[in-house]
Amino acid sequence: MLRSLLQLQNHIFFWITAAALLAPAFAASAAPPKHIKSEVSSARLAGQGSFRWFGLKIYDAQLWVGDNGYRPDAPTAAKLALDLRYARSLQGKKIAEASEDEMRKLNMGSTSQRANWQVQMAAIFPDVEDGSHLTGIYLPKEGVRFYLNGKIIGDIMDPEFAQAFFAIWLAPGTTASQLRNALLINAAPR
Repeated sequence: MLRSLLQLQNHIFFWITAAALLAPAFAASAAPPKHIKSEVSSARLAGQGSFRWFGLKIYDAQLWVGDNGYRPDAPTAAKLALDLRYARSLQGKKIAEASEDEMRKLNMGSTSQRANWQVQMAAIFPDVEDGSHLTGIYLPKEGVRFYLNGKIIGDIMDPEFAQAFFAIWLAPGTTASQLRNALLINAAPR
């Protein structure tokens, strides 16, 4: 009995170790969606993870970076894409409100800027359902371009908004620190 348990433990350890070692290789080999490939030169998957709220999965997230990767010391230096695949139906207005709330928690922008950004996001963000992809493309020194299921839905051309929006997931002070770590696992420049 003890021998069987030890063998089972060894098998489990082997598969966990193999999965941990191979995960970055599989992530690096993933092909970017067409709209991301057209926006981010030499796009590669930097990392991915899930966002949960009180145990309920809200979305899966993928961070796509180009040759310059993502540098925490220069977060606004290079184009990147954040793709969210929703696991449930949500109103676009609620997504905009939640985004503004996270920006406030990170102390990004003034009260009036965040109110303006929320109005702009609410005008762009559609209602989503299980399986919907909402993608934000960071445009350095310009703003953000948004896609729904690979089709452009609008831009917010404000560099401060762009920094605040991507800070929700990538800033050290984000409320989703585990997701941040998962997104940035392979984000360094190559």
